[in-house]
Amino acid sequence: MSRHVAIVTDSTAYLPPRTMERHGITAVPLTVVLGDRALEEGTEISARSLAQALQKRRSVTTSRPSPETFAATYREVAESGATGIVSLHLSAELSGTYDAAVLAAREAPVPVRVVDTGMVAMALGFCALAAAESAETGGTIDDAVTAAEKRAAGTSAYFYVDTLDYLRRGGRIGAARALLGSALAVKPLLQLEGGRIEPLEKVRTASKAIARLEEIAAERAGSAQVDIAVHHLAAPERASALADRLRTRVPGLVELHVSEVGAAIGAHTGPGLLGVVVSPR
Repeated sequence: MSRHVAIVTDSTAYLPPRTMERHGITAVPLTVVLGDRALEEGTEISARSLAQALQKRRSVTTSRPSPETFAATYREVAESGATGIVSLHLSAELSGTYDAAVLAAREAPVPVRVVDTGMVAMALGFCALAAAESAETGGTIDDAVTAAEKRAAGTSAYFYVDTLDYLRRGGRIGAARALLGSALAVKPLLQLEGGRIEPLEKVRTASKAIARLEEIAAERAGSAQVDIAVHHLAAPERASALADRLRTRVPGLVELHVSEVGAAIGAHTGPGLLGVVVSPR
């Protein structure tokens, strides 16, 4: 049984399963409530099922994992040989997941450091990877936390939504509420700032908004070595085309991930989401 610092995150990191397996990262699932059914993100509800439900205007809400779920995960990870755990989660401004993890950490059989990364989606995933790579080279809990926090500090996330309606319904809109009055006349670009969803720019058409999203991501990447993730919900062609263009525009690109967001984030953004995460190494 190996002795190591283990990395735990949540299902909104949207890390590829093979990547999680290779780095020994464990993800605790959020819950998506579809009508009267509570389903685990990633295993019991697919992005496609979610998009179909949203398009039919069915009731979809989300909830954090319970402290008991986190406690069971921490026990399992400790039993696998971990001497300590770094537990990295989506912004506490967007979810109570961090709070649930903090409660569970108090009773864990090994030391657990819970970190509010202020991130979500692969912005969180890149933090988890940085922590895992630190642990793999013999880093301590403090080393892994520092690696994750450094990655978070340099990472930016931008996204386009077809409508602000889903964010408004879920109460996740923050300062972007100011866009609501003109929402019918614009296609909003948003950013993750201070752990919250904030307005970035207002663009008149979807095509211009996506072109601007590309421009912003390329400018942010510059010539540095960066990893990029392109996310979407029910918009695979848009995501693939954007990823192809970024491959040619970003000279320091190291890895590029293209993935559909899961139900916990998709429930608040709606179909048509297109997001870009830029994470310098």
